[in-house]
Amino acid sequence: MEEMKDAQEIKFKDRFVNRYSKLTDWDTFRKVSLTYLRRSVRINTLKKSVEEVKESLAKKGWILTPIPWCKEGFWVEHVEGRRDIGNTDEHCLGYIYVQEAASMIPPVVLGAKPGEMVLDMCAAPGSKSSQIAQNMNNEGVLVSNDFQGIRLAPLGINMQRSGVRNVVVTLMQGQWFKDLEFDRVLVDAPCSGTGTIRKSLKTLRIWNETMVKRLSGTQKHLLDTAFNNLKKGGTIVYSTCSLEPEEDEGVVDFLITKYDNAKIEEIDLDIKRSPAVTSFDGKEYSPEVKKCLRIWPQDNDTEGFFVCKIRKL
Repeated sequence: MEEMKDAQEIKFKDRFVNRYSKLTDWDTFRKVSLTYLRRSVRINTLKKSVEEVKESLAKKGWILTPIPWCKEGFWVEHVEGRRDIGNTDEHCLGYIYVQEAASMIPPVVLGAKPGEMVLDMCAAPGSKSSQIAQNMNNEGVLVSNDFQGIRLAPLGINMQRSGVRNVVVTLMQGQWFKDLEFDRVLVDAPCSGTGTIRKSLKTLRIWNETMVKRLSGTQKHLLDTAFNNLKKGGTIVYSTCSLEPEEDEGVVDFLITKYDNAKIEEIDLDIKRSPAVTSFDGKEYSPEVKKCLRIWPQDNDTEGFFVCKIRKL
């Protein structure tokens, strides 16, 4: 892991330090959070096979190392130290999608299949939506939604570049979905992003506890709406790139407490994980949240991420 330039001078707010010292090994978290992320890509099998793209990139000096939890995912480095994988022909033609390794987890857990009706409630810029379409083999209907018009531009471009043909792009607040029945729903919710410090130091400047509480309310509303637009027997995946218990286990606890037929399912992936948070800041969560996937940056040398799989009985 390569340390960021001037890492020792980067400051964390005292309240942030105090809070995260209660959740994890602070020194390790700080050290890893101030290193650069490994570059990673997902090969887009809607256009080319994994072997074809691996061979093409290898000829240009790119070394691909498999990501254990996503069979199309690879960490990439170059024999000459280049990092501009996004400037390759393979990227421009949509054969690969530059995507952080932990970001590939939610669509894998969602497990969308050809012919299904699927909703990606917070879809822009399209990394997870294009991965879902790939898993569906362009068969069925994928609704990729976002709530800001300016965010639809990169979403549409990325879906076109990836060769996605089964998508309907919508513009609306996620909470406005009503009286629909989806087989699967991904709620990759807007969050405080405390798992993304390695690529966005801005997170440290804007973080505050009031923001976390406000986002938690929005996340609960989105997840509640998703559950009410899910078929019986259907699956929701709730995910964030936040490490805040109020945005993660707290939101899931809200849903399974409200609905008796909302059940958390185990996530079976080849990945290192940390224990879920079952209580924080005076709040006790259901023991069922232990089935959620909580990943700190130091667990797998990735972003921090939270993923939960919920079945509607």
